Amino acid sequence: MARIVLVHGIAQEQKSADTLEAEWLPSLAGGVRLAGDPALADELWRDARPGAARMAFYGDLFRRDGQQGGADELTAEEWGLAGALAAEWLRNAASSAAREADRARAQAELARLTADRGEEQGVRAAARPVLNALVRLRPFARLGVAFAERVVVKALKQVTLYLTDETIRNRVQDRVAEHIGPETEVIIGHSLGSVVAYEAAHLHGRPLPLLLTLGSPLGLRTVVYERTRPQPPSVPPGVARWVNLADRDDLVAARPDLTPLFPGADGVLDSGYIVDNGAKPHEAAFYLAKRRTGEVLSAALR
Repeated sequence: MARIVLVHGIAQEQKSADTLEAEWLPSLAGGVRLAGDPALADELWRDARPGAARMAFYGDLFRRDGQQGGADELTAEEWGLAGALAAEWLRNAASSAAREADRARAQAELARLTADRGEEQGVRAAARPVLNALVRLRPFARLGVAFAERVVVKALKQVTLYLTDETIRNRVQDRVAEHIGPETEVIIGHSLGSVVAYEAAHLHGRPLPLLLTLGSPLGLRTVVYERTRPQPPSVPPGVARWVNLADRDDLVAARPDLTPLFPGADGVLDSGYIVDNGAKPHEAAFYLAKRRTGEVLSAALR
């Protein structure tokens, strides 16, 4: 059981709870230190006590030993969801990207996709042009199209698996539940981990001072929002405060303000903050190291 439960996101299958704690905790402590709480910062990292903060690791559940990763692993249903999710990311970039050039590029890609619609058949063929358009945007373009596509497809695979495979979903939630108890005061989730953390807060059933979500796809209505548990979505009843942080260029974070989507948000959900993570807008460590992250964590644990 832990006072702070950490929940990671996609593409962590080659890591472990220990390696992720070693990555997250110095950044989290740094954000708290910037917020003016050096005692808590030291408690989290330099003088860390056993059980103070633990990573709920589930990345290994997505590892398929002896199999090659990539597009061929997607089922027809997953290809359909992957195409819908990629399209929503593209629309988000077209309307919300910080740079005008990025918005214009995304808008041009959407216009081209609209013009070409109907030329391909089948869910995989229909999803392919959307994925190709997505990987031409920053930050994927700098990786090269072939590598970027593998990254995007792997990410989409893990998101869709969690949302559609009951066995995976239950096993992931079991991993989180192992660290939650009466002493738990904060759950922090990044990326897909924010969806996991949100659902875990519903299942927790006890008062929780803080739910902190970073780079969250919870606002992706066509794919994620309508598949969260329980339905209809709402603020977890035991949560005293829910803070959601997003970088404007983080395509995974569909919208910075989740308040209209979650009944019960008044006075609980604080979702209007925008942070700047520079060239890596979805990077977990960059979210954790922000002063705003440190401020809300320090306030919850004070």
